[in-house]
Amino acid sequence: MAAARKRRAGPGRATAPAAPPFPVSPSSPLQRLAIPLSLALALALLSATDRVSDQLVLTRSVWAAAATLIGWTLMLALQARRDGRTVSLHTVLRPQHYVQAILHISVLSYWGYHWRPVYDHIWLLVAQLLFAYAFDMLLSWSRRESYGLGFGPFPIIFSTNLFLWFRDDWFYLQFLMLAAGFMGKAFVRWERDGHRTHIFNPSAFSLGLFSLVLIATGTTSLTWGQEIASTLTLAPRIYLFLFAIGLVAMYAFSITLVAGTAAIVLFGASALYSAVTGVPYFIDSEIPSAVFLGLHLLVTDPSTSPRTPLGKAVFGFGYGLGVFLLYAVLGLLGVPTFYDKLLGVPLLNLSVRWIDRVVARLREGNRLEHWSPSWAPAQANLVFMTGWILFFGAMTLVGATDRRHRGDTVPFWETACAEGRPQACERLLQIQTNYCGDNAGWACNELGRYYAEGVVVEPDLDRARSSFAQACELRFQAGCLNLLRADGWLSSEPRPIDYRLLLREAGPNLVDMPEAALLPRACAHGWRSACGKATP
Repeated sequence: MAAARKRRAGPGRATAPAAPPFPVSPSSPLQRLAIPLSLALALALLSATDRVSDQLVLTRSVWAAAATLIGWTLMLALQARRDGRTVSLHTVLRPQHYVQAILHISVLSYWGYHWRPVYDHIWLLVAQLLFAYAFDMLLSWSRRESYGLGFGPFPIIFSTNLFLWFRDDWFYLQFLMLAAGFMGKAFVRWERDGHRTHIFNPSAFSLGLFSLVLIATGTTSLTWGQEIASTLTLAPRIYLFLFAIGLVAMYAFSITLVAGTAAIVLFGASALYSAVTGVPYFIDSEIPSAVFLGLHLLVTDPSTSPRTPLGKAVFGFGYGLGVFLLYAVLGLLGVPTFYDKLLGVPLLNLSVRWIDRVVARLREGNRLEHWSPSWAPAQANLVFMTGWILFFGAMTLVGATDRRHRGDTVPFWETACAEGRPQACERLLQIQTNYCGDNAGWACNELGRYYAEGVVVEPDLDRARSSFAQACELRFQAGCLNLLRADGWLSSEPRPIDYRLLLREAGPNLVDMPEAALLPRACAHGWRSACGKATP
């Protein structure tokens, strides 16, 4: 979830008005403008850290962001002194902000413990927070509004970075992406429930906008997006962890119907596709872990989603269906599919008033009475949470969460491809490409065979030789022999070192697993040759 404007009550209580803001010292405009100036100077000082100073473009990106903020502050100071403008500041502490920030930090901490680049990114998170506070403050004062000082920027920054960040050589685009989110919140607004409020979830707006630009320009490689989407599973029991984090948000903000309905739609649609085609819709899960994160902490911003139970259910249904359809469309277009969870949220935000009107008409016609129990808000949310807990338990029992999924096994996709199952050969090629990229010599040799034989994919002898050469470099003997052949390409069984990569089930490599345990695991994954070698 990203930042919200209105305070939302916990379950069992009606929506309470936000606590009245109270002014903050210092009192003079110039003294207040010293706050964003100090933040900009602190941002500039971050360039002295090893994490920033080791990369010239990253250093210049930080300097440029700091210089922009300093120039903006000085301009406002001159205007305030010349025109006698007031620059007001007040504090607003909302649970949506600090509770969400705690949940985001928990996810980043757990994930980063198992994937080091997250911890390496910490100084850049600090840089973004400094930039966000100063930018948001200056934007409010430029619009002659009082700035509400609190934890508002925290969930926007963390939510954005849970799904997308730019590589060091292009990090100035990260600052532009954040600026787009805050400007969308400030300028793209409408009337809702008698109040002027922002239309879009700020982080989802900037993520969706920049996702479109990256797709249109074919520049996804400038980001860590693909790695972010695929490395959550390196953290053990990530689904259970995200489920527990989600329960906190569900209890605090009553977003159970949004997240739960989205999960049910995705799981049901995936199960139906699998029953019809014989292969999973998503390669190695029923709901990808990054999507599971998104339906808990991205689409559920209470300020930009419906507030009625039926409206929340419709909103969640739209997100689940949107992710399901976008995954197929992006795949057909040859676009990285991790954008599926990002592109639909702004469109859903635009639908909120329409959903509210439909629900209001149904209420006016008393069409909801026959299925709407007379529960208090607390009772209703607890019932919905209980249903979600039971559903997640069922997902776990059928192997749709942290247990091994059949799509994790290469032999499954080999068989499915041979049987002509929909998309099976394309996915087998994708899986082997990924494992070859992980330096599994067996996968590189098989990839070379695919391109040489032209059965799984269109023949391409240049790519075949390149794959055979990589297999040979990895000391896979069949790859070296295939480099010398003109036809009759050789195949061979994986070595133990290959199994350590092929059997990781989207988790960490099995570098420390004894061979006595590795071979039975290979047998369980469908590698028949390993079964004869497995020890009891």
